[in-house]
Amino acid sequence: MNKNKHFKTILTCILAGVLLALSITGCESKSSSGGSIDGSGVKVYFSTLTLDNFKELLMNSVIDAGAKAGVTVDVGTPCVSVDEQVAQIRDAASKGYDAIICNPVNADTALQLEVTAGDIPIIFTNSQPDSAYLKPDKYMYVGSYEIDAGTMQAEYVWNKLGKPSSINVALFQGEPLHPAAALRTKAVKKYFRDNGIKANFVFNDTAYWDTQKAADEFKIFLKTNQPYDCVICNNDSMAIGIIQAMDELGIDYNNIPVVGIDATTEGCQSILDGKMQFTVYQSAKGQGASCIETAVALAKKGTAKDVEYVTEDGLFVWVPFAPVDKSNASSIQ
Repeated sequence: MNKNKHFKTILTCILAGVLLALSITGCESKSSSGGSIDGSGVKVYFSTLTLDNFKELLMNSVIDAGAKAGVTVDVGTPCVSVDEQVAQIRDAASKGYDAIICNPVNADTALQLEVTAGDIPIIFTNSQPDSAYLKPDKYMYVGSYEIDAGTMQAEYVWNKLGKPSSINVALFQGEPLHPAAALRTKAVKKYFRDNGIKANFVFNDTAYWDTQKAADEFKIFLKTNQPYDCVICNNDSMAIGIIQAMDELGIDYNNIPVVGIDATTEGCQSILDGKMQFTVYQSAKGQGASCIETAVALAKKGTAKDVEYVTEDGLFVWVPFAPVDKSNASSIQ
């Protein structure tokens, strides 16, 4: 998946002192501009599941990037079931769209969606299907490499705590079986393991990406009286829930890093307020623009080989993650 090349690109940008450019402009130069892509005459259908904060940002980014590129983007009503999404894709296939951008209700149904779409290429986004269901220039995935996000979280926490030889971690995962939740969690554990750090996961369960559920589960965890050095969450919404619970219970979080992923407006504000300490910027703007760039390339050229961030195997387009703390949180979004 050309992972080494991708990660070196991020490191180069950071070491060059252009983190903000990486997050917002520099590493989205072709994709985010929109106007540099001629999508005139291209018709794209966008299908998504029920919206949350990030999914809505992504949907709006697809719409905005399409408008800038001259692409007609038709958006289906957010689906609550696989059956609804299959029906949407079937309808889109009958209307002759050039490409379908799909945030799947269930990534495991990718093959079913592909069969339903017929000859129309599908660009999956946000929820990653197994690579066995992807095909260059036909069925591709646009997103950010989730392993990077979990690695950045673990590295930040370890350094913030003074590089201890052992660490007690409370870990809040997103939706069960969701690819992003699984990969982010795996990356956190792998970082500690690879660096010889004894990580004791005193809590490791799902809170379904939800603020209130994370707060409730954290309060239950505290009743076990287990020590914890940090709280690592698969997204910002859960991290904010932890902070809310800490505030309610009068817990000092200055020495207990609470970290998330996505760099949402709320997450960045929490960091600026001195509550959450760290998040990882996932560019909805960049991902939406890359979806449009890929769709136009497939519609007009029949190949995505020149799309920015495309991997050598032609299966993925990885829009870079970037670390966010108090030094740059005010400049995100």
